[in-house]
Amino acid sequence: MRNHPDPVAVGTLLRHVLELLDGDVAKVYEEQGLAEYRPRFSPVVRALLAEGPLPVRDLAAAVGVTPSAASQTAAQMARAGLVTHTPDPRDARRRLIELTPKAHALLPQIEAEWDATVAALAELDAELSMPLAELLTEVAEAVRRRPFRERIAAASRL
Repeated sequence: MRNHPDPVAVGTLLRHVLELLDGDVAKVYEEQGLAEYRPRFSPVVRALLAEGPLPVRDLAAAVGVTPSAASQTAAQMARAGLVTHTPDPRDARRRLIELTPKAHALLPQIEAEWDATVAALAELDAELSMPLAELLTEVAEAVRRRPFRERIAAASRL
């Protein structure tokens, strides 16, 4: 019986690694009394700190996710009281995502965890043949150059 995913099942392996990493970060937040804070919130918080209130489309671009994913994360964050959705004064059809006072009050804890996560990732990277972020960036760039579906189609014609 296996205790780890099949290495040929790359999607399963990627999800497993993400579950391991995000799961432990979530446990750290929970231990710090931030049970409602999720690891996926951090890129949003960082983008809003850097750029101020943003419409969903701009937030998605800043974070590097789809507008749908950014909208779902913002909705989760709103339920946790970390962001608000307010009308854009320049375009009433759009809503701006903005950090709440609660989110600003939690920043010292959140930023301390960010720093600890960066240090832990550096330790993990030292055990790997190349830094994890570098490898994932390389994979993303290769798939952007030639989508995986094209690779599958080419392989199925063999």
